[in-house]
Amino acid sequence: MDAPLPVLVRRVLDGDVDAVATLVARFRPRFGRFALRMLGNREDAEEALQDTFVRMYRRIGTCRDPALVEAWAFRILVNRCRTAAGRSGRAGRIITPADPERHAPGIDHPADAAAWREEIDRALAVLPAEQREAFLLRHVEELSYGEMAELTGAGLSALKMRVMRACENLRRELEGARDG
Repeated sequence: MDAPLPVLVRRVLDGDVDAVATLVARFRPRFGRFALRMLGNREDAEEALQDTFVRMYRRIGTCRDPALVEAWAFRILVNRCRTAAGRSGRAGRIITPADPERHAPGIDHPADAAAWREEIDRALAVLPAEQREAFLLRHVEELSYGEMAELTGAGLSALKMRVMRACENLRRELEGARDG
């Protein structure tokens, strides 16, 4: 059975490297998906992930509530992605599809699914970083607006507006791709 997060945090603080590896393994799939979609390529996403996990390890003693260590570490990841996206114009790169058939309802042929996924990724990549971040947190990570506000430091109304604008811009981009 998986150890509860507070137990793992206590073990990390006691110097247990296996507990660190367990936390990393537990967080990596979700964190990796977010970083890849925010940054647009595997190298940048991996760099942000590694930096996040190093910072998490070094600062885990500052996490006020060990039961919320995942949200605390996710906040580090969001900040690392913001920093990485701000360097060298990385924010607008096209995202490599991880699973072309996922989230493509009504598309029968795998080639059509892959093409549609590329269009979605392209549309996400052209969103302003704040809109892309808000959209991913809300619709991919399925966070509540309250969780998003805590994570990003932005107000609820600002986040709702970012998500709404992201949806409008995505719809416009994808309709243009479908019609073009």
